[in-house]
Amino acid sequence: MPTDPYVPAALDEEPRQARNLAPGVQMPPALAWRADRPGDLGAEQPEGALLGSPGPNVGYALTLANRQRGRLRLAPHEHTQDAVAVVAALAMKRAAAFGRAPVKPDVDLAVELLGYAGEVPTAVTARRAVATHGAAHEYAVCRTLVDAVPVELLRLAPAELASQAPAVRDAMLRASAQRSAAD
Repeated sequence: MPTDPYVPAALDEEPRQARNLAPGVQMPPALAWRADRPGDLGAEQPEGALLGSPGPNVGYALTLANRQRGRLRLAPHEHTQDAVAVVAALAMKRAAAFGRAPVKPDVDLAVELLGYAGEVPTAVTARRAVATHGAAHEYAVCRTLVDAVPVELLRLAPAELASQAPAVRDAMLRASAQRSAAD
């Protein structure tokens, strides 16, 4: 039976990764990779207020946060959309700090930090409602709250970070009050 010239007679005798090139032809070495596509992030990213935290697939935090809607304990005057927006943004920042996509523990931690798990004094709940009002529709509101949380804290283990929750909440609420006063 005739056989094509590029098919070895006995497949076990030839390496499977051998290139299908004519004899004497060599593949050139690979070129260095550069981040030159429109969506690629450069080596240095600008930092500052309202610039966010770029990371891989951070938008998945919105899906994860929406799955937690029923678990959020809101005050009667709080909006679910605002709570989900801030929880997702905080989960995005934590995931980006580790250089990975968001996972459920990031969202769980954000829920705990923001006090949506339920064990929060009434005074904090009232201040949180004012601070998060409009976060689902106004980028500056959401970003101000999330930017108040230092990345170093978000890199802590969940058990260590839980003890820092009251201080984090106070910092977020102070930042929101300062933003409101500036407006």
